[in-house]
Amino acid sequence: MGGHQVDLRSNPQNIVIVSRSVWLLTVWIGLFGVVSGSFAQSQEALSDSAHNPIIWADVPDPSVIRVGDTYYMSSTTMHMSPGVPIMASRNLVDWRLANYVYDTLATSDAMALRNGRNAYGEGSWASSLRYHDGTYYLATFSYTTEKTHIYRTDDVGNGAWRESTLDSLYHDPSLLFDDGRVYLAYGGGDIGIVELTADASSVKDGGLQKVIIPNAGEIAADDIMLPAEGAHIHKVNGTYYIFLITWPRGGMRTQLVYRSDHIAGPYEGRVALQDAGIAQGGIVNTPEGNWYAMLFQDHGAVGRIPHLVPVMWRDGWPVFGTDGEAPQQLGIPSDQGEVPKIVTSDAFDYGTQAGDADLKPVWQWNHNPDDRFWSVTERPGFLRLTNGRTDTSFTATRNTLTQRTFGPQSAATTTIDVGGLKPGDRVGLGLLQENYGWVGVKATDGSRSLVMVNGTGEGAGEIESVPLDRETVHLGVEADFRDQIDEAVFYYSLDGEKWTQIGNVLEMSYELSHFMGYRFALFNYATEEPRGVADFDSFKVGPTLDEIE
Repeated sequence: MGGHQVDLRSNPQNIVIVSRSVWLLTVWIGLFGVVSGSFAQSQEALSDSAHNPIIWADVPDPSVIRVGDTYYMSSTTMHMSPGVPIMASRNLVDWRLANYVYDTLATSDAMALRNGRNAYGEGSWASSLRYHDGTYYLATFSYTTEKTHIYRTDDVGNGAWRESTLDSLYHDPSLLFDDGRVYLAYGGGDIGIVELTADASSVKDGGLQKVIIPNAGEIAADDIMLPAEGAHIHKVNGTYYIFLITWPRGGMRTQLVYRSDHIAGPYEGRVALQDAGIAQGGIVNTPEGNWYAMLFQDHGAVGRIPHLVPVMWRDGWPVFGTDGEAPQQLGIPSDQGEVPKIVTSDAFDYGTQAGDADLKPVWQWNHNPDDRFWSVTERPGFLRLTNGRTDTSFTATRNTLTQRTFGPQSAATTTIDVGGLKPGDRVGLGLLQENYGWVGVKATDGSRSLVMVNGTGEGAGEIESVPLDRETVHLGVEADFRDQIDEAVFYYSLDGEKWTQIGNVLEMSYELSHFMGYRFALFNYATEEPRGVADFDSFKVGPTLDEIE
């Protein structure tokens, strides 16, 4: 957020609420103040009914709607491309990736990882997904573009999204379509409302625009570390409800709810849930008339993981949880397994005719890709990454392809043909965050070696090196998120069966500079000259190396 605090009451068009550096610092301090607990599950719980977390992977800032008997959820993936994933479910717990809202948010140097710029921790943040009169709408905002972006489509699962932009930056916007009028609730600390045109493409001249809940976090505590934000506005039975998160100093992330009979207020509020930091999100009902809140919890290095919380209504107020807690068991029939459906293996068998944009939707590029230098059709059955430039490090590398890690344990393997590398090339399998690690092949003039690298924002160290005398190598990694151990170990194999540990243990940590849970990453970068080629024959995931088929 900008460099100073702005009084929205005197100038509601100014949306920069709180110094961004101060906000990040307060969240950083708080990340270590909440005991998230362990979610170790029995095999019976995994197979019989749904349990929390419903996805033990990084799916922050969920926004959920129901259209007929299908639920749709958007989430935050910030600097990733494509961005703003749309997930679909028939039961609120078994989610699959269906679409993305945009291929690229912007073509700037930061979003494209060019000229020393990057968008780590920025890109687009919390979104609001809505359905109105046959059209799906999504609002999001970006500190990279300094704009609020409004998208619309008629086909949420397969269609392209049309974009409009608002020149003002509305922090954590939430859309509401209300009897022919359209509003955005937004803000941090003070919560505001702004009226949009009927197609939600621009701010309505002369429309409602004011602060409706000043100092919204004060109902939770006198001393607030993180001002109220993360607005989700709903209208239920003629009453307006705004759900927010705040963070009392020395406490935990706390869910708030405000209500009013009028969109412009006055609003009255109360604490809706204060349990293990599970907070931030809105509500949705089932065809049978049951209500749930989709919230999330900071859970260490794996990221921010969604929880489904039952909601009852009492005296016109939504009551979250069971006896004030988010339940572990949900009693919803489910085929939840040990690998979330938003993560999957890939043999890269896309044939020779498929367009190169037709990767499985589980994949996202670390930043905007350079489409000239990757292909799944140039060598059928392989993902080919060609170095289009030289780079200095793993985190500076363009065309890095990623998927989420997941808990309680997750592992990944890949098989690479490194015969096309040039001297100075680095190729491999990594875990991407500011404090990263990777195992891979380093090519020098006339030789190759297997290496494990442990890096931070301050630099990287080659922990171990093993001579390599062949062109095909198998790489693996295991990540342990049980009880927030947050450790990972890297491996290599020359035959795909016997695995040998290499390097040291990566101590994973959730750093706000990236603001994202750890990602499995396939990469290839040059340090001396471009045009080196690496061919990835497969990518496989499972709870552990032994359980990968």
